Amino acid sequence: MASLSASTSPRLSVGEGLSLLFKLAVLFPPNLLVSLLRSYTLAALRGIPLQHFATCAFYRVALHGLTPRQLQFIQPSTEAVYAAWLTRRQSRAAAANLKHKRDSNSNGNGNGNGDPEAAFLASRLRLDTEPLPDGRSSLLWIGDRQRATRFVLFFHGGGYMAPALPGHLEWCARAYLLASPAARKSNAACEGAKEEEVAVAVLQYTLCPEGRYPTQLRQAAAALAHLFASGRVRPGNLVLGGDSAGGNLMAQVLGHLLRPNAAVGGPVEGLSLLRAGGERLAGAFLVSPVLSVSSRWASVRRNGGIDMLSASSAATLKYWMLEGVEEYEAEVGEGKGWAMPMDLEDVEGWFRGLDSIVKDVYVTVGEQEVLLDHGVGFADAVRRGNPGLTVQLDVMKNEAHDWILMEGGKGVDGDAMKRMRAWFVGVLGL
Repeated sequence: MASLSASTSPRLSVGEGLSLLFKLAVLFPPNLLVSLLRSYTLAALRGIPLQHFATCAFYRVALHGLTPRQLQFIQPSTEAVYAAWLTRRQSRAAAANLKHKRDSNSNGNGNGNGDPEAAFLASRLRLDTEPLPDGRSSLLWIGDRQRATRFVLFFHGGGYMAPALPGHLEWCARAYLLASPAARKSNAACEGAKEEEVAVAVLQYTLCPEGRYPTQLRQAAAALAHLFASGRVRPGNLVLGGDSAGGNLMAQVLGHLLRPNAAVGGPVEGLSLLRAGGERLAGAFLVSPVLSVSSRWASVRRNGGIDMLSASSAATLKYWMLEGVEEYEAEVGEGKGWAMPMDLEDVEGWFRGLDSIVKDVYVTVGEQEVLLDHGVGFADAVRRGNPGLTVQLDVMKNEAHDWILMEGGKGVDGDAMKRMRAWFVGVLGL
């Protein structure tokens, strides 16, 4: 099979196409109805607001019923989503800024500056794709990396099977880019003054089955080394993290920085500053991370009917990403935990020393999600192994999996978005 870049959607065989049509036309409608009824019933019984649970039901059916190639066929690639979102968001910001000017002038309060945040987005959102050395992955920039003084390396979720969604990019804009002090000042106020700015690099990595473990870790490590080699990014002005599978990739990167994975190889010299105990990363965040392929967790049994992930999601991920992968089987046999650290007997020991790599860790999970115990267990183990490390754990009663992504998809600054932005501002001192 020819190798695909991360920006290419697969071509389905006749059999795959017929299977997809059958699933969408015959299986999807009744399964979605059952999933909706189950989600709404459990939410009502638990006294939880119903907002976003229809979306959870839809994703549960899609992720459970479709193969990775089928998901990638019906969804635009991450690069295509990025280009479309960027154009739409930039146009919307320009229109909002113009409307603000007109409304302000009509009320006699006009100062000619428009809306600061809208003006900032209109001027900073430009298509900026930076290919990485492997030719299969790239950095998709949100914000002006030439002006930026603070940076985010973002790993999107999707079970390593699905491309990024517009909600991921909206999240990056709202929680990180608009946290820039420059975004809160008018153009006139910023004239001649240097304001702190943020730029976000979204890693477009290879999805499975084309890229299986440790492909994504190799690409993430290369992206980190590439950023440091640019000369503008230092550990102390960089925050990195992701959601769901992206949270897993964040844990993989932390494990790799502590204990280099020989199977990853590649450009590791750019990471020597961290490994030598020099300047630490400003922060790392894990949103609803998947950190185990075991079904032993109590939250799997309790929340499999209400969350967007099902009780079988871990088995599905293991099948597509890890089954039969020599590197994974070797590390499991050696008691190593780069891929799935919460399956280790000594998680605390695996992450001991993390305080020499990063200053601050943020973990957020929903009480209604399958992966609740993954995030809580990870945060507790990291705390025990690193008494001097600041670890913030948010467990939210009314949230299921990846609630900040749901808010990003709706284009709202909900509670999850506000919590992330507050943590980010605090970590970088913005």
